[in-house]
Amino acid sequence: MEYKVIGLMSGSSLDGLDIVFVHLQETRGSWSFDIKQAECIPYNTAWTSDLKNIQNLSVAEYLTLNTLYGLFLANTINDFIERYAIIHQVDFIASHGHTAYHDTAHNTSVQLGCGATISAHTQIPVISELRAMDVALGGKGAPIVPIGDQLLFGNYDYWLNIGGIVNISLKKGNSIQAFDVCAGNQILNALAEKLGQEMDYEGKIARKGSLLQGVLAKLNQQNYFHQAPPKSLSNEAAQQLAFPTLFESAYALEDLMHTYVRHIVEQVTMIIRNNPATNEKVQLLLTGGGAFNSFLVEQLTASLADEKVTVIVPDATTVKFKEAVVMALIGALRWREDINVLASVTGATRSSIGGALWMGRQ
Repeated sequence: MEYKVIGLMSGSSLDGLDIVFVHLQETRGSWSFDIKQAECIPYNTAWTSDLKNIQNLSVAEYLTLNTLYGLFLANTINDFIERYAIIHQVDFIASHGHTAYHDTAHNTSVQLGCGATISAHTQIPVISELRAMDVALGGKGAPIVPIGDQLLFGNYDYWLNIGGIVNISLKKGNSIQAFDVCAGNQILNALAEKLGQEMDYEGKIARKGSLLQGVLAKLNQQNYFHQAPPKSLSNEAAQQLAFPTLFESAYALEDLMHTYVRHIVEQVTMIIRNNPATNEKVQLLLTGGGAFNSFLVEQLTASLADEKVTVIVPDATTVKFKEAVVMALIGALRWREDINVLASVTGATRSSIGGALWMGRQ
């Protein structure tokens, strides 16, 4: 069975909206994918500001923004469809939205971007609210990408995504375990902005810096790193693991960025050391914006070589758009009414079929 899906993903790094048109093929339980078109649509200054300040909105302001962001997504999709001449070729849209609030202690996680608005203005079925069922079942609602690691990228032992938040998936017996590691590019980007740069391209700034042992020790001692999974981080919680230590410091920004890269590497290495793979040839798949940070990749590769783990960076399109592809897969599984969120990852009372379906066609 083939599914032709548009997948949408907006991450905490706020670099833009990832949109893919992907053909997903299921044959006797085995899944494959073929990315036909993919783009990252940068947010303008207004959207960047709005998405950064969601927490400060009143209920009425949030609801209005939810509709406006849904309309923005719909218009972006319509432009994408027209630009690539794929009208009448899309079976449905799977939209992750942009995480606005994540408090699983109170069984709540909300993603901005009204699914009904997207569906009404594209006239295409839309699957959204992908985390809601898992959270209602007592799960962390995150990470939800591991179902894609299992079904689309199953030939690896570890799957690491370095985006705004760093998250990892790993094999645990016959199941998969996954959790958020620490804040990622959102910290490095915020430090780079203080130097007038949008981001640290290829890690050139961090490469110039030196390690601050005291700062590294303080970053590594946060309680979150000693909690057992399942566990996840909201944007605010991820930032709080790093912001006070880094942003109230008088050290040179190059040194802080160098040190934060080393912090990410040490946390990932510790996880792998505590969860060793048993096969002879051990591989880690690295995706997300961090895979383009040459300094970070070099540091991670060197550190994991000591653990006899080989870091694999796939083609640039897969690196950039893996999460959007997985959102499309989650949508396809929901369309089929198959499990698409794993309790072994989130800690929910059971695995679930997540996602609200909005029918935009008559």
